Amino acid sequence: MGELIAALEDAFKAYELGDAQMPAKSYIDLPQYNGDFRSMPAYLDADTWDAAAIKWVNVHPDNPEEFDMPTVMGTVIYSDPENAYPLAVMDGTVLTKKRTGAAAGVATDHLAVEDAASLGIIGVGSQAYTQLEAVASVRDIDTVVANDVDEDKVTAFIEHFGDRFDVRSGSIAEAASCDVLSTVTPVEEPIVDLDDVGEHTHINAMGADAEGKHEHSDELLQAAKLVIDDYEQCVHSGEINVPFTEGRLEDSDIYGELGEIVAGRKEGRTAEDAITLFDSTGLAIQDVAAAHVVYEHAKDHGIGTHFDLLGV
Repeated sequence: MGELIAALEDAFKAYELGDAQMPAKSYIDLPQYNGDFRSMPAYLDADTWDAAAIKWVNVHPDNPEEFDMPTVMGTVIYSDPENAYPLAVMDGTVLTKKRTGAAAGVATDHLAVEDAASLGIIGVGSQAYTQLEAVASVRDIDTVVANDVDEDKVTAFIEHFGDRFDVRSGSIAEAASCDVLSTVTPVEEPIVDLDDVGEHTHINAMGADAEGKHEHSDELLQAAKLVIDDYEQCVHSGEINVPFTEGRLEDSDIYGELGEIVAGRKEGRTAEDAITLFDSTGLAIQDVAAAHVVYEHAKDHGIGTHFDLLGV
């Protein structure tokens, strides 16, 4: 996770400095199956490496119950930018979880108080596990409060991490009052209010990834120092998409993009800051950075199956 967080730092910096190409995420909507496909291509030229990849990913919320399959699945094609040779085809499902956690790690490192020791997580599905892994990589977390409408998920989460952290079940308000809060739910009606969060809580708003999704109240968004991953994606499908579309938030309410902070063009947390919030929609540059880390590990450790991708 530490290497992945560092690679995502490189990616956010390259994107901010104009050393990346990332066409808009494209959607194929499948309402008859209550799902969609998304294609996410990108190229980035980091300080010491460059890479190109595309992720083909879905979101089908009915999959776990109807097909015993994950809601989100993905496949990544990783290519050599110099000659376009397809270097690898890799799983994008675990990669998506890891890079999403790592993005929260980058944001937490720049926006949370230095002595943050508690993490609240609302929505403890599969994505929540890498939230804890990543946040604990950048802050000395010892206490974790988990909340979910499904108590079985909370129990499984506590059992998984119980030997490493002081993990307990708690209400939304108890989770939100922690030093760091990650919300990873698909809700379309806000569940976290301004009164729930602590005076200096940093929030990773990870759940909103499509139009209409909205985890945090407008009052909370208006009070927080708002940092986004990408303007076009966030106003379309991020945590701010509903109040922004309806005119309750505007450009002046957004402090900046995470890449601006990573690149040193804007400050992260300052002594004057109270609540901070990172609106994460998930960027293709994150997938490229993660694929780069995976590919280099595979080469170094002899992992993977070699086969001819060109048919020649």
